[in-house]
Amino acid sequence: MRQARRNPLASGSMSQEESFVSHLVELRDRLIRSLLVVVVLFGVCFYFSGEIMRFLSLPLYQALPPGTKPIFTDQAGAFFTLTKVSFLTALLLSLPWVLYQAWAFVAPGLYEHEKRFALPLIVSSVFFLVVGIGFAYLFVLPAAYKFFFSFASRTGADVLQDLQKYWDFTLAIFFGFGLTFEVPVVEMLLVKLGMVSVEQLKGARRYVLVGAFIVAAVLTPPDVVSQFMLAIPLILLYELGIFMAGFLKARSATPEDLPEDPSEQQVPAQRPPAGGG
Repeated sequence: MRQARRNPLASGSMSQEESFVSHLVELRDRLIRSLLVVVVLFGVCFYFSGEIMRFLSLPLYQALPPGTKPIFTDQAGAFFTLTKVSFLTALLLSLPWVLYQAWAFVAPGLYEHEKRFALPLIVSSVFFLVVGIGFAYLFVLPAAYKFFFSFASRTGADVLQDLQKYWDFTLAIFFGFGLTFEVPVVEMLLVKLGMVSVEQLKGARRYVLVGAFIVAAVLTPPDVVSQFMLAIPLILLYELGIFMAGFLKARSATPEDLPEDPSEQQVPAQRPPAGGG
């Protein structure tokens, strides 16, 4: 019998299909690993949810009049509040692991200069997120609640604070400050991608000054203290982003930055497929 000849096009198509399926399998495995860590940390955080909530409520306890405690006005308020606190704490604690799984999946498909840029970008994103939340917890929440309660004391009325509403307020503050503290990272990314230049960032300072207060008014609750304490750091972070973007532009080099003379260029290695083995 005559042996059938193998079609090279069919073989190449099958190889690409197998590679695509293997990437999907790896993506599924990394998503499962990330989800398992989040679930395990959620269980641990829920077990210690009372201690976590008391720690997060310290700014409120310190601002309340002596002899008073926070309350819950809803019978299910404590359960839902502790559940949200546990989940978001677990998500924050697992963020480095989740980002590592994402990095391990995409890193094999990146050039070396892209790897040198992407890894510091991920690390700095987590760093500025934690710094933003820490700044809100240490400075903004205590100042905001002292500001609120100072007006209540003028009326002579007792101050009762619902912990569920306190957490909703705290979450809005954490979200606003964690998000806006990513401004330097966004500036570095835009400059690296060539979408803007450092000179354009410097020229937009007067617009950022106005926009910072608009963003603060949108992302924070309607009180003057928290809005000013978000707008001022936002302006300073914008200046920090200009400095970091300029430093990054001066120190990094991409294939587009190489000399035009072919004899002086280094031919980049062929981009490997995305996803690791």
